[in-house]
Amino acid sequence: MSESTQFKPSLSLLDATMLVAGSMIGSGIFIVSADITRNVGSAGWLLFVWFITGFMTITAAVSYGELSGMYPRAGGQYVYLREAYNPLMGFLYGWSFFAVIQTATIAAVGVAFARFTAYLFPAVGENHILVDLPYLKISAAQLTSILIIILLTYVNTRGVREGKVIQTTFTVSKLIAVFGLMVFGFLLVKESHWAANWETGMNAMQDLGQQGEGKVPTGWTPISGVALLGAIAAAMTGSIFSSDAWNNVTFIAGEIKNPKRNIGLSLFLGTLVVTFLYLTVNLMYLYALPLQDIAFPPSDRLATTAANRIFGESGTVIIALLIMVATFGCINGLVLAGARVYYTMAKDGLFFAKAGVLNKNAVPQWALWAQCVVASLLCLSGGYGNLLDMISFVVVIFYVLTIAGIFILRKKQPMAERPYRAFGYPFLPALYIVMGLAFCILLLIFKTTYAAWGLAITLAGIPLYHLATRNKK
Repeated sequence: MSESTQFKPSLSLLDATMLVAGSMIGSGIFIVSADITRNVGSAGWLLFVWFITGFMTITAAVSYGELSGMYPRAGGQYVYLREAYNPLMGFLYGWSFFAVIQTATIAAVGVAFARFTAYLFPAVGENHILVDLPYLKISAAQLTSILIIILLTYVNTRGVREGKVIQTTFTVSKLIAVFGLMVFGFLLVKESHWAANWETGMNAMQDLGQQGEGKVPTGWTPISGVALLGAIAAAMTGSIFSSDAWNNVTFIAGEIKNPKRNIGLSLFLGTLVVTFLYLTVNLMYLYALPLQDIAFPPSDRLATTAANRIFGESGTVIIALLIMVATFGCINGLVLAGARVYYTMAKDGLFFAKAGVLNKNAVPQWALWAQCVVASLLCLSGGYGNLLDMISFVVVIFYVLTIAGIFILRKKQPMAERPYRAFGYPFLPALYIVMGLAFCILLLIFKTTYAAWGLAITLAGIPLYHLATRNKK
């Protein structure tokens, strides 16, 4: 096989924006508002959680614009951390990205794809067990999620053009579909619950229900003070997961036309559109469903419950198709972008050397398949909610460190070319750092187990880094 030595710039501003939006919109907006409502218990606080998440996301995105203009090449956040701090910090991000952030996100979205596919094809459901061993059970849903990840990995090994076509087509389709769901929710629902839901205002309550699949209400309890802060942090694990992966476009900077301009612009446009959609969809939930049904839909399939109220019996099929489109496009975007980080690490001598080789289609084929293997293994866990807690903690920690890197690089490299400067500097980046640190601290206190696991996996990269650098020498 003849091999290419460099990436080919072939992605336009539209393609980059669709990658930002498409990587963000997966399964989360159709599911996680149920858990958010159980944690904060009122219409006002539900919207506040989504608003504050959207504010943080857009703030981070416009801050990243400065870094993307300074370093318009493959690797994105890994490169920013390496340049602002040192190679160890870059490696810790790359290691966490490979072990938790990107691969676990691909797995979680893959599991969601399989769950909703089972609405149309029950044979691929979670109740259909294919392998039943003492320490391992593999369901048809898990196998389906693995197969879809393998399929999209193969497509992306054929070249960036193939991945681009899928990404743009599916993202445009799901943007139209999500917008349509929101509009029809206001137009077709026979009974409005808007006034009743807003009677809760900003009166925070919590009802986490009995644990397990399909939580059962146990009674609302008013909360305030520290308990409310903990509830907001716990609720935000879902909204942050749903709004994450916007930075994937920075990983493929080497394949974007005019990256110094288009990366920063695509970050802003993509996050703005998705944040608007997320807020309006939640307004639709409050209009179409009573708060109790938002908090406790069957198996947390909130969008399915809403669609049944909007479209009647056909609602289940409509929402299943919508989520299949959304998750399929989301997985493709994650697969497309993620391997570029491992490619750049390999070029620095900090990852397997084969990950730093491009195939004849100018894509890092080995890195794509390595990512596929780890994501497929994580699919076997099937723990959607647990994956969210772990991913959200690690993701926000590195967002905070990266945005702090803007301040560091302004001092270290004051004369460096900056085609785009962070909007609202220094106030908005500093505000994000404070909010991000508060979120992570609260998560460690109130959701200790999986936040600690995420931290432990990240810190496990320290001995791996020293092993890698020793072997490099």
